Amino acid sequence: MMTLHPEILIKDGKKQFAVLPYEEFVSLKERLEDMEDLLQLRKAKKAEGRKRSVSLSRVKRELGLK
Repeated sequence: MMTLHPEILIKDGKKQFAVLPYEEFVSLKERLEDMEDLLQLRKAKKAEGRKRSVSLSRVKRELGLK
């Protein structure tokens, strides 16, 4: 679990902004990007259904790469 240390900025008596240390911001951004990648992968796998996959070695062989 990630621990955040936000500084909450208040305007007109209401919480308006949360400011994070830069390192925490970068870490949070990377986690969000990883989650988006995972969601896209799951969506693609679901769309593919039960289609057969092809191994990397077979693709290379068919393309004459090795």
